[in-house]
Amino acid sequence: MNQIPNRQVICETLLRLARLDPDIVVLTSDSRGSAAMAPFAQALPEQFVETGIAEQNLVGIAAGLAHSGKKPFVASPACFLSMRSIEQVKVDVAYSKMNVKLIGISGGVSYGPLGMSHHSLQDIAVVRAIPNMAVLLPADRHETKKMIEALVEFEGGAYVRIGRNPVQDVYSSDEYEFRIGKAIQLREGQDLTLIAAGETVRIALDACELLTRDGICCRVLNLHTIKPLDVDAIVAAAKETGRIITLEEHSVFGGLGAAVAEVTSRYCPVPVHILGIPDEPAIAGKTAEIFNYYGISPENVQQIAHRLMQKQEMYE
Repeated sequence: MNQIPNRQVICETLLRLARLDPDIVVLTSDSRGSAAMAPFAQALPEQFVETGIAEQNLVGIAAGLAHSGKKPFVASPACFLSMRSIEQVKVDVAYSKMNVKLIGISGGVSYGPLGMSHHSLQDIAVVRAIPNMAVLLPADRHETKKMIEALVEFEGGAYVRIGRNPVQDVYSSDEYEFRIGKAIQLREGQDLTLIAAGETVRIALDACELLTRDGICCRVLNLHTIKPLDVDAIVAAAKETGRIITLEEHSVFGGLGAAVAEVTSRYCPVPVHILGIPDEPAIAGKTAEIFNYYGISPENVQQIAHRLMQKQEMYE
């Protein structure tokens, strides 16, 4: 089991790249510890800005640095970065077309015991509706490294959401092609497609294994970039498999599932089951407990897939 959290990988990757590029700057809001950015601050203090608990100022300062030619990376809790600072994200970063990368740490339900005030289950819906903002969720530590490397070269605003704790690997190494806006097909299949992003990609893969034993051939797509969206991959999945299940650590409104449904309803209408957090304040608890409570598990995906295939057969 992997013991390296994605936030540590972000720090290590940015520190390595920032030693070569003095324009890379990291900013935190009294969150260098929770963001695992203390080693960066210690090694490159002249490329590090601490604002204290002032998330709105944090984003505004980052936009100002970007306007001056710097490449700012902001690391702050996702629940505050995507809510308390959203006007600054909309105006200072997006509307002004500033090259600011926002890293929402401890996203989704990874602050679980702290409850709804610290859950970030609406952030994807909010940020993806803002023009000039890319939205990305890495699946594991390897993809986190590839994503940060790509974002250093990416010109424009972006929001990246990661969890707090180590997650099981999806990839065996970082020796694969990663492109912002290009989904990655992890498994081939023609019976149905599982589409996931972030920590739910591992769940999709495990569900695929269960369904394979049942004789159901699943396609698995890692939709690591929710904006810009890989429309071609989604349409191909709809046309070639006829059924889609989406998995996300987010409200069922406005997130990954909604983005997929928007595409299929326009270009290739097929049954789409959106699995996520329902329209209620999510319970408090550990991530695994919350996932299991809401059925974000391989076993529940397996059951949904069987029901979806039976329904589809009724329509054919």
